[in-house]
Amino acid sequence: MAPLRKPGEAVEAEGSAGRRGSLGVEVMLSPDPAAPAPLCPHGPTLLFVKVNQGREETRRFYACSACRDRKDCNFFQWEDEKLSGARLAAREAHNQRCQPPLTRMQCVERYLKFIELPLSQRKFCQRCQQLLLPDDWGEHCEHQVLGDISVTQLKRPSQLLYPLENKKTYAQYLFADRSCRFFVDLLSSLGFRRVLCVGTPRLHELIRLKASDDKKSNIKSILLDIDFRYSQFYMEDSFCHYNMFNHHFFDGKAALEECRAFLQEDEGEGVIMVTDPPFGGLVEPLAITFKKLIALWKEGQSQDDSHKELPIFWIFPYFFESRIRQFFPSFCMLDYQVDYDNHALYKHGKTGRKQSPVRIFTNIPPNKIILPTEEGYRFCPLCQRYVSLENQHCEHCDSCTSKDGRKWNHCFLCKKCVKP
Repeated sequence: MAPLRKPGEAVEAEGSAGRRGSLGVEVMLSPDPAAPAPLCPHGPTLLFVKVNQGREETRRFYACSACRDRKDCNFFQWEDEKLSGARLAAREAHNQRCQPPLTRMQCVERYLKFIELPLSQRKFCQRCQQLLLPDDWGEHCEHQVLGDISVTQLKRPSQLLYPLENKKTYAQYLFADRSCRFFVDLLSSLGFRRVLCVGTPRLHELIRLKASDDKKSNIKSILLDIDFRYSQFYMEDSFCHYNMFNHHFFDGKAALEECRAFLQEDEGEGVIMVTDPPFGGLVEPLAITFKKLIALWKEGQSQDDSHKELPIFWIFPYFFESRIRQFFPSFCMLDYQVDYDNHALYKHGKTGRKQSPVRIFTNIPPNKIILPTEEGYRFCPLCQRYVSLENQHCEHCDSCTSKDGRKWNHCFLCKKCVKP
C-alpha cells in the first residue's frame, strides 16, 4: 500500500474530505493525454496545482503519485520546465537505481529453488526481508535469520514480512482475521470465482489458503501491490508489482497481460475487484486507475454485455462517501466495520467515536450482502439492507441514516439526521 494519513488524521479528515481546496494541492488531469507525464521511480508522476483559500495558483507541477513525503521520493518538476539532456539522463539513472534488486523472473527462479530445499535449509533474513538460498548465507551470517521456513509460512508472507509502516509512503495496515474471513466467506456466498486483490495482501493469502485446503473451493486470486517484497513468494500469475495511484505495472507489459488475462477469463464472468487503498490517498487518481482496470475487464465483454459493471469492493473511511460517489454514482456504503491487525485505532468491538471508520463501498446491491448477525448487524426491511445495531431507521428521512455506527438524531431545522 502507498501513502496514508497519520492514524490521528483519519478522524480529523471527516470535516475536510469534501473540500480538497483547503488541503493545499489538488491533482489535475493532464491537458494533453498524448503527452506522457515524466517518470519517477514509482512510474508516471501526477500533475498537481497548489490551492490557496480555494483558488488555484497559475503554475502547476509534477510530483510522485505514491509518496506524499518528499523524503521518500523527491521528484519535482514544473509543468512548463524544460530539462537538459544531462538532467534527463541523470533522472533515468536514478530511477533505475531505485528499482528492486532482482527482476521478476529472478524472483520466480529463486522461489522455485527455495521450495525444493529441505526444511533445514530454508532461511529468511529478517533484516533484509529476503528468502535466502544457500549461496546467500555468507552475506547474512551476522543478520537475524529465521530457519526452518515451512510451506505454511510461505503461504502467509504478510506474517513473515515486517509491515512497511512509514505513514506517508506505505503504511501497510493488514486486515484482521475477523474481517479477512468475512470477506472470503462473503465472496464465496456471492458466487465469485476470481478476485482481483488490489492492495489486499492478506485477503489474497487467505483465498489461496482456502483453495489449497478445501478442494470444494474454486476461488482464485491475483495480488496487485506496490510492495515488491511479495515478488519473492509468488509466481507471475499470482502477483504483480503495481502502483494503484497511476495504474503502473513495474514489470511492464508482461504483468499487464497477466492482469488482463485474469480479468477477461470466462469472458469476464465471476470476477470481482477488492481494493484497500491508503486512506490518505487522493480519491481522484484512485478512481481513474480503477476505471482503467474496469476498461481492461470490459475489453473481454461482448457488445450485449456493455451495460454490465465490474463488481467492486472499495474499502475506505466512511467520510469519503461523497467523493467516491462523485466518481462512482452507483456505489453504496455498507455498515460493516473493517478492522486491522496492526492499527492502534481501527479495531473491532470499540464503541462511540473509537469505532473503526473503515467501510465497504460497492456496486453490488446491498440486499444481496449478508452481514454477521452475531456481531449485531440486522436486516432493515424498509431499507432492504443490513445495518449496524445502533443505526435506527428514521421515519422522516425514510432511511437508516447513521454513517459512523452511532445512533443519529433527526434535526427538523436541517431536515436531515445528524451526528449526536
